[in-house]
Amino acid sequence: MIEVVNLSKKFKKVTAVDQVNFYIEEGEIVGLLGPNGAGKSTTIAMLSTLISPTEGDVLLNQSSIIKNPSQLRNKLGVVPQEIALYGELTAKENLEFFGSIQKMPKRLLAERIDIVLEQIGLQDEPKKLVKHYSGGMKRRLNIGVAMLHEPKYLIMDEPTVGIDPQSRNHILKTVKKLNEQSNVAIIYTSHYMEEVDYLCDRIYIMDKGSIIASGTKEEIKSVLASENTVHVKLERHSKGFVNDLIIQPMLSNINAKEAEVTFTVAKGMNFLPILLTLCEKNNVILKSFQVEEPTLEDVFLHLTGRALRN
Repeated sequence: MIEVVNLSKKFKKVTAVDQVNFYIEEGEIVGLLGPNGAGKSTTIAMLSTLISPTEGDVLLNQSSIIKNPSQLRNKLGVVPQEIALYGELTAKENLEFFGSIQKMPKRLLAERIDIVLEQIGLQDEPKKLVKHYSGGMKRRLNIGVAMLHEPKYLIMDEPTVGIDPQSRNHILKTVKKLNEQSNVAIIYTSHYMEEVDYLCDRIYIMDKGSIIASGTKEEIKSVLASENTVHVKLERHSKGFVNDLIIQPMLSNINAKEAEVTFTVAKGMNFLPILLTLCEKNNVILKSFQVEEPTLEDVFLHLTGRALRN
């Protein structure tokens, strides 16, 4: 098990991470969420032994990796947010290069390359230069590099950014299968809540350098157990209508995108008369509305007050 204990990092007068505590057990997938600037990347960098904390420690089976980083490095794979590959090399050559850095025996490396290429769906194009790969293929190879040495722990920092839905779906299934078959523990960060809902056993939400919520998906969603989310579609966007919604005391977490507006309301609250009155006042036509149970994104907005993609 990995335990993060009172972890803090200060850069001059800025505290990027402030007394963070969490744990990752063997074989589970843990989501680490937060808006940009929440401290996720700094936390991951310390967990990866790339930077040292100002205070606190990271323990692997109760042994400090700050004092002895090699014990985790041998068991850790990292999928960075940015593509970390050599474009002038083929997929196979990239894997050979990174495998040699891990000092893998040649025979084992050759076996693992074949296995990994099949796992990431690139077995038919191992000799194609990476610079000619699509964004999704590069993302998959990026994951393959991290999986090559069969790590016990895998950090995946937004591994599906900017790729097509087909590649994204393949990556999610690969992650799920890897976890189930190899029992690898995964720390997963994403700006896509549906990914977190699909993959993660437990979730930590960070904001302003601190953990502000943690638990299973069900426990996180229970934060808004007494509220529902309402999705409203209008014939056209109306700034006045949105402003009038904002000042209603019984409504919260109002988010407007063009002619669509979402807000949360207490369960059992009859909000329809208010909605119709405000439509009439602002001369807009209500096309539809839908009431839904709270989602992870609803909880995120409730806790941080910011959209995840800000």
